[in-house]
Amino acid sequence: MAIVYARSERRTRCAKQGMFEMQTIVCMKWGTRYPAEYTNRLWSMIKRNTTRPTRLVCFTDDGNGISEDVIVQPLPSINLPERVMWLPWRKLSMWQAPLADLSGDVLYLDLDVVITGSLDPFFDYKPGSFCVAENWTQPGSGIGNTSIYRWHVGQHTNIFEQFNADPETVLRNYRIEQQYISALVDEMQFWPSEWCVSFKHTLMPKWPMNFFKSVPLPEGTKVVAFTGKPDPDEAEIGKWPVSSPWKRLYKHVKPTPWITEHWR
Repeated sequence: MAIVYARSERRTRCAKQGMFEMQTIVCMKWGTRYPAEYTNRLWSMIKRNTTRPTRLVCFTDDGNGISEDVIVQPLPSINLPERVMWLPWRKLSMWQAPLADLSGDVLYLDLDVVITGSLDPFFDYKPGSFCVAENWTQPGSGIGNTSIYRWHVGQHTNIFEQFNADPETVLRNYRIEQQYISALVDEMQFWPSEWCVSFKHTLMPKWPMNFFKSVPLPEGTKVVAFTGKPDPDEAEIGKWPVSSPWKRLYKHVKPTPWITEHWR
């Protein structure tokens, strides 16, 4: 059952009455990797980096500990095989319609991003289009990275419908969900490259300089995505968890002060 808190409900009702144009940002939280604090920090960063009325809707299987100013909704239903039940394939459920009370252009943010600049331009850029970060490991390949994207609710519902009807065929043909989405969207627009960067693939100094130089934050950056490891809380203190000792020879990050400044 959805949990919708009073203050957020009043804000949404005012927007529907035309008192102002509400910007909607959504995130998803499932499983145990990211605690409620990640959602709360995301909301805090959103508030500091928007000048217009903005709400955050969190789709989750556990709303405990999430700020009362965040609108909490249950995870949308989707036909997921057990082996991918808690993987990013679950994000495909965002493409169904109707979806809660969402309408128009909606911005999606992963929980493990750090917001370092204004989010308002993400709502002004090519309105009505599907906009996404170009995947940093596949430049020029027409693949979006769904750490941060904006879609128009009710468009491209075939992304959800095809997967929901036959997930096994999709899983055989595509390695990850963002490749599948990129293949089905005819007109995909990439954000300006300086807006959205990858901590690991864009900013990290190349080996061996990552042992000597801290990760910089270029001017103009608005969102930093933390794909894989390290997570923001780990990179902040200079920790990069590794699964085997030999990876310590090249997987290293120095403490990153700008994360402390922005990720709060």
